[in-house]
Amino acid sequence: MPASIIVAGAVCLLVVARAAAHQRRPVRSLLVSALCGVAGLAAVALLSPLTGFSLPLNTFTAGCSVILGLPGVILLLVLNVFL
Repeated sequence: MPASIIVAGAVCLLVVARAAAHQRRPVRSLLVSALCGVAGLAAVALLSPLTGFSLPLNTFTAGCSVILGLPGVILLLVLNVFL
C-alpha cells in the first residue's frame, strides 16, 4: 500500500476525531458516524442490482466508510462514477 494512501487516511482520521471531540458525547458520535457509514455501504451493496452502482468490499472501502461515515460512501460512489 502506498504511503500517500496511509497518510491521507491518517489525516482523515485526525479530522474526524477532532470534529467528534467538539461534540458533547464524542465516542457516541464516532460510533454513530461509523454505523451510518457501514449501513450506507450495505445499502449500496443491497441496491446494486437495481441501481447499477456497486462498490467492492475491500479494506479501502470499508475503512473509508467507517472513518468518514456516510459522506465517505458518497465520495466512493462519486469517484466510482467519474473514474
